[in-house]
Amino acid sequence: MKAILNDWKIWLMASLTLGLAPFVPEPHIVGKLRWIAGGANGMQLIDWFDFLFHGFPWIFFFRAMFIKIKNSGR
Repeated sequence: MKAILNDWKIWLMASLTLGLAPFVPEPHIVGKLRWIAGGANGMQLIDWFDFLFHGFPWIFFFRAMFIKIKNSGR
């Protein structure tokens, strides 16, 4: 299980698929980030859940990359 959590390739694929879907007209997470940057006016609980759902692969990807970079210096 730990190997999967720290495998940056798996999280990269999850980020590029689930993290960006749907792709048209713009990646969904980009739209949510713009909405939040604009003050998040009108965002409901389902919108925040959707943001977390599409954002968690990116969080795990950056975590795995941090661990990889940190361990490469050893």
